[in-house]
Amino acid sequence: MDLGALADFNAVVTHGGFGAAARALDRPKATLSRRVADLEQTLGVRLLERGARQIRLTEEGEALHQRTHGLMADLGEAVEAVTSHGAVPRGRLRVSAPVVFAHLLLARAAAHFALAYPRVTVDVVADDRMVDPVADGFDVVIRVNPIGDERLVGRRIFEDALWVVAAPGLALPTTWPDDATAMPIPAVVLSHASLGATWQIRGADGAIRTLSPQPVLRVSTLLMAREAVLTGAAIGRLPKMAVQQDVRAGRLRLLGTDASAPVEIWALYSTRRLLSAKVRAFIDMLQALEAQG
Repeated sequence: MDLGALADFNAVVTHGGFGAAARALDRPKATLSRRVADLEQTLGVRLLERGARQIRLTEEGEALHQRTHGLMADLGEAVEAVTSHGAVPRGRLRVSAPVVFAHLLLARAAAHFALAYPRVTVDVVADDRMVDPVADGFDVVIRVNPIGDERLVGRRIFEDALWVVAAPGLALPTTWPDDATAMPIPAVVLSHASLGATWQIRGADGAIRTLSPQPVLRVSTLLMAREAVLTGAAIGRLPKMAVQQDVRAGRLRLLGTDASAPVEIWALYSTRRLLSAKVRAFIDMLQALEAQG
C-alpha cells in the first residue's frame, strides 16, 4: 500500500473535502483526487462518496480512517524526530476526561500546555462515559481507578479522596449507634448508585463508622451533587478536589473521609499508538499537578 496515498486520504477526510485539503497542503486538488482513487483501486473498495459540494465516507472509508489517521500522525512525528534530532510536540491532541477533573484541574493544565507548546492544538472533551481511545479518536483518556486493560498503558497523575460533607445548617444525628448498625441518613446520591449501599467513613477521631444513605435526591453528575449539598438538601460523598475549598471557606463541613482505597486518577493512551512527543509532554505536565499540590 502507498503510505503517501493513505496520508492524502486521511488529509481529505480531516479537512472535509478535496478543496480544503488541497489548500491546507498546498497541492493540486486533482492530484489528491487521483491519489485517493488509486488507493481505492488498490484496496478494491470505495472509500468516499463524492458529491457536488461535499464528500461522505463509506463504511469501509470510515473504518480505514479510524484505524489509520492516528498512526499516520505518529509516523509523521517519528520521522520529524529522527530527521531533526529531537521530537517537537505538534499537531492536534485530543483528550477525554471526567467532568469534575476536567472542570477543576484539566482546563487550567491544558491552557498552560497550549501556551508552552504553541504547535499543539489541544481539544479537551469533558465526558463521564467510558470512551474508546482508538475508536473515538482520543490521544489521552483520563480515568478514575481504571480497571486493567491490556490495550491501554499510562501513568498515575493524581490521587484524591472522597469526603462526606454537609451544609453547616443541615440537621444531623448527634450520636452514633453503639453497635455496628449502619446509621440511616438523608443523602444526595448519583443516579447509578446501588440501592442499599452503605458508606464507610473515617471521622476526625480515626474511628470508622457506617452510614446508610437514604436518597432524597438523585443526580447524574458530581457537580450537580455538590450544588445540591451546598444548598442543604442532604449530605453527599464527593471528591476532595471538588469540595475542599468549600470546607475551608465554611460553606460545607467535613463529616469524614471515605474509608475505602484512595481515588487514583490515571492518564492512559492506547498501546496501538506510538508514544508521541505531544502525548509524553502532556502526561508529564499532568503528573506535575500532584507535586504542585
